[in-house]
Amino acid sequence: MTGFMFPRTAGGTASILPSMPWHYSGDLLTVEFRTDPSRVAELLPEPLTLVPDDHDPGAVAMIFADWQSCGDDFAELDDPIRAQYKEAFVVVRCVHKGTIYSRCVYIWVDTDFAMVRGHFQGYPKKLGSVWLTRPVTIGKAGPRVAPGGRFSGTVGYYDRRIVNARVTLRAKSAGNGFVNGHPMIHSRFMPRIEGSGDSYSELVTMSGRDVELGQAWSGDAELELLPSPVEEIARLQVREIIGGYWRSVGTTFAGGTTLEVGVGL
Repeated sequence: MTGFMFPRTAGGTASILPSMPWHYSGDLLTVEFRTDPSRVAELLPEPLTLVPDDHDPGAVAMIFADWQSCGDDFAELDDPIRAQYKEAFVVVRCVHKGTIYSRCVYIWVDTDFAMVRGHFQGYPKKLGSVWLTRPVTIGKAGPRVAPGGRFSGTVGYYDRRIVNARVTLRAKSAGNGFVNGHPMIHSRFMPRIEGSGDSYSELVTMSGRDVELGQAWSGDAELELLPSPVEEIARLQVREIIGGYWRSVGTTFAGGTTLEVGVGL
């Protein structure tokens, strides 16, 4: 039986994911803000710790992404429903053995293949409703990536709106924030079938290759995190907006590295 991920079959084509590498191209809308550092710390399992006080430990990034992705044979591009998806995710920073990493603590996505791919990588993905404004170059039915361009993003989960964001671009910038600027460190785990303990638990790290970055833009931002009976994102109370950003990016994921096994999650 063959196939990168389930279901593995005689032919292998039924697998929900193709083999790596996976290529990504997309547009990212980012709002960075500050919250109480203790609310970041409570999302970090041992042995991860907060970044030092002089590294802005309460900084958080709320990111919306409109992606197109494919495997190395580019077959998905001939069947766009298998390539296109949107997601929104929350990133913080942490320290592991003296190195600063970025870590995704919440994430919602709108397709099954992207959710399963994220679980393989260690992203805690859930299916949700994610929308963000798309730029246009012709007509009036959208903003330009230019001064005054206004972009919004929303997240809904189980029919409840949990995030509202808006960014009004002001000027070109050197980057699209700093919180999501490190290699990622994630947790991969699976509970034992008996229901007690885990069959495996790992800390892994990863970063992209063949990275291409479009011109970044920065601007004024607004962010609202709403309460929900089945989410906790509102605990990351917005104390101060750092900034808003827009950028087109491209990258390839070809695997990561296991840092620790058997860690408590």
